[in-house]
Amino acid sequence: MATLEGCRCRSASARNNSSILYSILKSDSLVTAEEPQQHQQQHSQHQTLQHLLLKGSSSSSSSSSGPGSLQELRQQACSCGSTRRRGVLRSPQVTCKAASAVLVKTLRFVKNVPCFRELPEDDQLMLIRSGWAPLLVLGLAQDRVDFETTETVEPSMLQRILTGVPDRQSEILAGQTRVAVGVSVVDIEAIKAFLKKCWSVDISTKEYAYLKGAVLFNPDLEGLRCLHYIQALRREAHQALNEHVRMIHRDDSMRFAKLLIALSMLRAISPLVVAQLFFRPVIGAVNIEEVLMEMFYGK
Repeated sequence: MATLEGCRCRSASARNNSSILYSILKSDSLVTAEEPQQHQQQHSQHQTLQHLLLKGSSSSSSSSSGPGSLQELRQQACSCGSTRRRGVLRSPQVTCKAASAVLVKTLRFVKNVPCFRELPEDDQLMLIRSGWAPLLVLGLAQDRVDFETTETVEPSMLQRILTGVPDRQSEILAGQTRVAVGVSVVDIEAIKAFLKKCWSVDISTKEYAYLKGAVLFNPDLEGLRCLHYIQALRREAHQALNEHVRMIHRDDSMRFAKLLIALSMLRAISPLVVAQLFFRPVIGAVNIEEVLMEMFYGK
């Protein structure tokens, strides 16, 4: 069992029976049990989410994040005369509403994990920033939220010159921030492949809970104060998942490997892509991390 020895985490002495196995399952069951009785509260949370997102959209219009993500590098990589395939949601209002519901549920799940709340606030912030997108996509898989996209085309450099459409660099120099329409079809296919993988394996509620723990407690981040504790929590999540699979699915010797493959697929999905695909269509450009912090901590 992971302990907080040697780590200056809050409420270290208050832990009792709060292993990763216990606390994650308890958190996930609390979130599930609350659902039938919290329609009004959830509606209020959705309204709060939309308000925060809209506020973030207006406040972030004057700032832009620099290039460097996988998505932006892909967008800038092609300088030939061909067009680049991009996709947008076919029903953005429906899909974005479903994604917002999953986001609210995901943050409530994280809040209910005792060993997460015992971490220093700096570590919590880093883990949320690292984990919100994969946890959201994992939640979409668990709630079986499917979505359809339609392909759009972004003009090539040559087409921009011939048609007089300014390129990204020219617009930035002119003081404007241009947001490309949709996201890369390759990135969309990666998300869809992950969802199909989860549904084909028919992951159970307990398995989803352990996978969430493995995603949330990410020891690969620089600057974590409780690195060894977080490493132990992820290790416990993997061990608990393995033990559960061996006990429940004795005839499927490859099931644990399939779940690890799903995890590797999930970690390859860019948070920027998730934000742009599921939130940008209805709220425009927004600093999603600021919104998450305000939702989680009320800041």
